[in-house]
Amino acid sequence: MRIGPLRRVPRRAIVDPVIKYLGSKRKLIPRITACMALLPRVRRVTDLFSGTARVAMALKQAGYIVRANDHNSYAHLLAQCYVEADGRDWRKKATQVIAELNALPGRAGFVTEAYCLRSRYFQPHNGERIDAIRERIETLALPPLLRAIAITALIEAADRVDSTTGLQMAYLKRWAPRSYEPLQLRLPVLTERVGRRRCSASQEDALALAAELEDDCVYLDPPYNQHSYLSNYHIWETLARWDQPELYGVAMKRQDCRERRSPFNSKRQYRQAFETLIAALRVRYLMVSFSDEGFISRQEMEAILARKGQVHTLEHPYRRYVGAQIGICNHRGEVVGKVSHLNNNEYLYLVSPRRLDLSSLEVEATQLPAAARWVQPAALQGRSGAVDVRGAEPAAVDQAEGDCAVAASQA
Repeated sequence: MRIGPLRRVPRRAIVDPVIKYLGSKRKLIPRITACMALLPRVRRVTDLFSGTARVAMALKQAGYIVRANDHNSYAHLLAQCYVEADGRDWRKKATQVIAELNALPGRAGFVTEAYCLRSRYFQPHNGERIDAIRERIETLALPPLLRAIAITALIEAADRVDSTTGLQMAYLKRWAPRSYEPLQLRLPVLTERVGRRRCSASQEDALALAAELEDDCVYLDPPYNQHSYLSNYHIWETLARWDQPELYGVAMKRQDCRERRSPFNSKRQYRQAFETLIAALRVRYLMVSFSDEGFISRQEMEAILARKGQVHTLEHPYRRYVGAQIGICNHRGEVVGKVSHLNNNEYLYLVSPRRLDLSSLEVEATQLPAAARWVQPAALQGRSGAVDVRGAEPAAVDQAEGDCAVAASQA
C-alpha cells in the first residue's frame, strides 16, 4: 500500500523548457513517474546522476522526498533551483533579483572574449550581457538557493540565444537565428514541496554516495559513453563556478575537461564501476535509464541488475540528437558522411524484490504516440538486444581530446 500524499505530475510541468541537454528524460518522465507510483511504501527517492534535474523535479511534484545529486557544478545549481528550493520561500525574492539583473547593461568580460570573439557560441551583444549579469550575481552575496535560482535563470537565458546544436563540443558555422535575439532572464519554474519534508540537492561522487544511501528507491541515469557531460556543457560549468578557467582548443573547453576523468566515460572501466555502484546500493527498489548506445548491452544490464531482484524492462524508441541528423562534419563544418543510424532505444529498468504487475502501464502505453512498451528481459527472449555502435560518430563534435572543434553547418 502506498503511503503519503502522492499525486500525478502536471503535464505543464513536464513540458516547461530547461536547457537543451543530450540524454534529457523529458519524454520519459510520464513513464518514470508511472513506474514509481507502482512501488509500494516508497517515500524517499535519490536521483544519483540528476543532470538537468527534470526527473527529480517531477518526483518532487509527485510528492516524494527527493535528493538530487550530481558532481558537476552546473547540475548541482539546477538541482538546488528545481528540487531543493521551495517556490513559496523564494518566488518573490527571485522575481526581484531577476528584474534587477535584466536591467543591467552589457559589459565585456571573460565570456565575451572566450565564447564570442575567440569562438562563436554567442553573439557579442549577448556575451556582454552574460558577463555583466554573472558578475553582478557574484557581488550580490545572495543566499545559496537564491544564488542558484539566479544562475539557473542566466544559464537558461544563454541557452535560448546560443549558436550550437545543443552541445558545447562545437558551435555552428553560421549564426543560429536565435542567437540574434537579446538575452532575457526568466523566472525558473519553482515548484513547491508536497507535505512538510523538504527535498535536497547534493554534489557528491556517485560511487562514494551510493554506500551511504538508505532511501526507498534510487533512480540512476548514468553517463553511457565516452563523452562526458562536463565536456558537453563546459560553458555552463564555467558560469556556475565563475572561475575564468584556462581554456584549450577551438571549442574553448575548460582545462579540467582533460583532468576530471570519470570511469563512467571509459569503456574499459565502465562495467566494473557500474557493478561496484549497484553492489553498494542498499535500497528496496532501483530504477535505471540507459541507452542502447551505451557501453553495457541490454542483456548485460539485466544480468547485473538481476543480482538485486526481479528485473522489468521498458523500451522507449527515440530519435538521436540534432547533430546526428546533420551528419558527420570535418573541422571546416563540411558534411563528409552520415552516421550509421538516426534512431535509438532508451531502456528503463525497474528492479524490485518480487515481480510487479505492469499491466496498467501496458494499457497506458497503447494510448501514447511512439509508445514505449514493456518487453521481456533479453535473456528470456534468447537474444542480447545489443547494438554495435562503434562505427557511429555523432556530428559536430571535437576529436578525441577536443582539440579540434567542428563548426557545423546548420541543418
